[in-house]
Amino acid sequence: MDLPKLAIAALGGTVSMQASHAGEGVIPTVSGETLLQSLPELSTLARINVETLGLLPSASLDFEFLLSVLHWANEQISQGAVGVVITQGTDTLEETATFFDYLWNHNEPLVVTGAMRSAAQAGADGPANLLDACRVALAENSRHRGVQVVMNGQIHAANAVRKIDSLALQAFASPVSGPVGLLIENTVRYLRPPAQRRVLPMPQRCAKVALLEASLSADTLLLENIVDLGYDGLVIAGFGAGHVSGQWAAVIESITQKIPVIVATRTGSGSTAQCSYGFIGGEMDLIRKGAAMAGCLCPRKARILLWLLIGCQRQGDLARYLKDE
Repeated sequence: MDLPKLAIAALGGTVSMQASHAGEGVIPTVSGETLLQSLPELSTLARINVETLGLLPSASLDFEFLLSVLHWANEQISQGAVGVVITQGTDTLEETATFFDYLWNHNEPLVVTGAMRSAAQAGADGPANLLDACRVALAENSRHRGVQVVMNGQIHAANAVRKIDSLALQAFASPVSGPVGLLIENTVRYLRPPAQRRVLPMPQRCAKVALLEASLSADTLLLENIVDLGYDGLVIAGFGAGHVSGQWAAVIESITQKIPVIVATRTGSGSTAQCSYGFIGGEMDLIRKGAAMAGCLCPRKARILLWLLIGCQRQGDLARYLKDE
């Protein structure tokens, strides 16, 4: 029987890290090809094309590099791959998965995975996560689901997943909706059907979008200079259900006349409100002042959405995309 074709890209991250000498910190050194040597079972599941596109800690990834990775993934699908798996560091994994999901215009799955323990540690989780990600990418019921994150035996939708712990193995969760699926005895089991997706065109320019967090007694100096600093958009991680101080609210009103502003919640779970709080700096006041509420979209993912919308000149569609979230 002819095996399906699966493409794997390695970008670096903890899954690829080892220490050069005892006592030194781990760094990305293990290629994708080497990672696969620990998974001989994969050769019985698919014909694998693996490429090492980078050996970077995920904090050093940027949008331009991710666009080149996406171009590679598109090419793999055009050449017959039934799915694509990307390994990378977990620090920004939730953001890169969201970035890809807004641009992934295929029925075939794109799966992102990584590791919380380095390749040199006892009990390293990278091989198991990679094997699970490959199973998800090869599964027929993974089609039409866009980009998904596979970690620790769970499958998460890109727009919902968040890293909720800095070091624990169970570092990823989808706080509002829960995982969309599980791997049970090597079988991909989904808990709900695919959701409707809206894909953006590729960005034609690199925008500058700032992300600021509201905090107790914070001054307005950075806010006041956002436009003059050349930013094209602003996301605010607000208090509670999407709130800021009265001083911030006054400055935000002037900013919204010039660039789009999104207010999200900094809490890590839940949605911004729309019509609950009427005080100055509450969500009703900010909406009147021209700001958009992010809903369940976290601040980091709201920044990605705004960057992409500005980049493809669709910032006028912001409210519609946020409503879908």
